[in-house]
Amino acid sequence: MTSTPATRRVRVALLVPSSNTVMENDLHAGLPKDRFTVHTDRMYLVETTRACELDMIEKHAPAAAKDLGTLNPDVLVFGCTSAGSLFGLAYDAKVCGSLGELAGCSTIGVVSSVSEALQRRKAAKVVIITPYNEDLTQSVAAAVATHTGVVCAHGMGITDNVALADPTPEQIVEFARERLRGQSFDCLFASCTNFRAVEALPLLEKAFGVPVVTSNSSVIEAIKLRYAA
Repeated sequence: MTSTPATRRVRVALLVPSSNTVMENDLHAGLPKDRFTVHTDRMYLVETTRACELDMIEKHAPAAAKDLGTLNPDVLVFGCTSAGSLFGLAYDAKVCGSLGELAGCSTIGVVSSVSEALQRRKAAKVVIITPYNEDLTQSVAAAVATHTGVVCAHGMGITDNVALADPTPEQIVEFARERLRGQSFDCLFASCTNFRAVEALPLLEKAFGVPVVTSNSSVIEAIKLRYAA
């Protein structure tokens, strides 16, 4: 639990890929406005591939973190699940640590928040759906598998980052139904901060009868827990 001055709201600095159209809206909607403000800067990214995400982290994230540091934030969110997972769960913590130093505040990583959310739910057999290509889908699965058993992971194969937001909540549920038929699991993780998974969450829980964790809901949960009254 972390405290902030009683005279102001908690300032959440959010770093997202430049073509992300979902995450900041989910955070604005999910965090109580009387307690939190969300301030976004963007890291250039057009193509959702390992090479482009590494370029985003190395070339564009540091400047964006420095920019956000000028608002004296309380916490910085590195808002890209797949980029944080590129070299395992520890890599997310390493990237967040470096960016937090530049912004002058503590940090929250998405894939780390997801791992913690799954552990809180005592998930043992997790299935994963993503909008990504196979490489990034399996990268996220490997990171999650650090602390949680992963049954399978399936991606939609989208590599145009802005198009990750195109599948509707209903299409996300239909994709999950098709790919997860016959699987036994106790939790479902819908990955990607630019995926309309928060909207799909209640539909997925109704369809499968298990808890559902998403990238953005995990970050919202992590922020609320960190700044619990």
